[in-house]
Amino acid sequence: MNIALWLERTASTAGTKPALFSGEKAVGDYAAFFRDAAALAASLRAMGIAPGDRVALFMKNCPQYLVALHAAWIAGAAAVPINAKLHPREAAWILADSGAKLVFVTAGIGAGLEGTGDVEAVDVHGAAFRRLLAAAPMAVTSCRPETLAWLFYTSGTTGRPKGVEITHGMLVAMSLSYLADVDGIAEGTSYCYAAPMSHGAGLYAPVHILRAARHVCLKAANFDPVDLLDMSAALGPTSMFLAPTMVRRLTEAAKAGGRRGEGIATVVYGGGPMYRADIEEAVDWFGPKFAQIYGQGECPMSITALSRADICDRSHPRWRERLNSVGRAQSAVEVAIGDEAGNLLPTGAAGEIMVRGLPVMRGYWNNPEATRKTVRDGWLMTGDIGALDADGYLTLQDRSKDVIISGGTNIYPREVEEVLLTHPAIREVSVVGAPSAEWGEDVVAFVVLAPGSVLDPAALSQHCVSEIARFKRPRFYHAIEEMPKNNYGKVLKTELREMAKTLATRAVSR
Repeated sequence: MNIALWLERTASTAGTKPALFSGEKAVGDYAAFFRDAAALAASLRAMGIAPGDRVALFMKNCPQYLVALHAAWIAGAAAVPINAKLHPREAAWILADSGAKLVFVTAGIGAGLEGTGDVEAVDVHGAAFRRLLAAAPMAVTSCRPETLAWLFYTSGTTGRPKGVEITHGMLVAMSLSYLADVDGIAEGTSYCYAAPMSHGAGLYAPVHILRAARHVCLKAANFDPVDLLDMSAALGPTSMFLAPTMVRRLTEAAKAGGRRGEGIATVVYGGGPMYRADIEEAVDWFGPKFAQIYGQGECPMSITALSRADICDRSHPRWRERLNSVGRAQSAVEVAIGDEAGNLLPTGAAGEIMVRGLPVMRGYWNNPEATRKTVRDGWLMTGDIGALDADGYLTLQDRSKDVIISGGTNIYPREVEEVLLTHPAIREVSVVGAPSAEWGEDVVAFVVLAPGSVLDPAALSQHCVSEIARFKRPRFYHAIEEMPKNNYGKVLKTELREMAKTLATRAVSR
């Protein structure tokens, strides 16, 4: 089925309910939302965009994003959401690789899209877009579950990004898993797009449309935790998807202002490692409002979930272990741990996380070789290292490429990072391996210091030894002003590894 049918159905039964918001201001109900999307779809058809073609969205978060996204689906096209923070040259490469026939942009974003050939750019705040909305609405195009809906380009930290083929069936399975495993959506809920709509936040749009939620775009161009606190307090029960770094910023802002997150109903976090100290602090301040998901573009938002009950229950004898985990398999998938050949490993053993089920991608766009390497016998090889306990809780250790092998022993950076983050002098930390003639690799820690703190390697090493095995402690420490991160907020360990090599001669050692 076409996922846009959910918008049509909600418009027919709840057409007068407010749907789209710019800040606290309603700018359209569900009837208008569907009418505009169906009219825009008709205009796309008139422009020569046929079912199966690609329509790109190189836009900042705004209500028009959802209209353009659903117009592409109603017309039978596939959407190609592009992170608005990418350089125009990077966006141009995605446009060319995807073969997009048209790109919707927001003011200033489309400037400099060189090399896009005949791809027309339409500013969603301009007169041309308004004219496209004047067409007679068309019916939703029929499609099959395996029809391409969303072409998601990976962050490309190790080379050119790959286009993940996300189908309508995958979106349906992911959405229903949200209701079954992550959170219910109460009547009158507002869903806030605090993170980029081109990524996880946008993937949760269909399930909130299914439940006739209000869709709210923040007034600030970039994430502003104070703006988010204000909006939630004004609009009532609000849910959102945030990256772990955003959760930390939200907690810091709320504590600084003495605010308890009035109006915030649910914060789903994922997309990177959430350190236990950060989530404990957030729960202590806000209460039981948090749920965690683990997914990848290749299995969007749908591998595991850690419920708010698990996150808040400190009576369980292993609550800390569970809080360190990413939860249990979501309803539409199987999760297993395998060795390098894909052979299943026993409970408790560390290996590559494997997943199969309805939300797993059909493949990479025009890249059959990468598809064969990543999907084997129906199993998605995630490239993440983890272990399953007897109760099915999955604990992530690291990306396979991030594991440090020192003296022939595997060291998982996240374990070291968790310990260092509990030291009061450390605000952020990332641990990588650097080449060592003696050990194969040395453990190197990059730290962002808390205000007023100074780097004391001896104290940090002593702190590590009090919590973990001596061989795991970093050999070198580097204090930096900020972590290098990609456009989704993930720390770029590839850059840190290069920095570690160049700084080796003047490293501060323990």
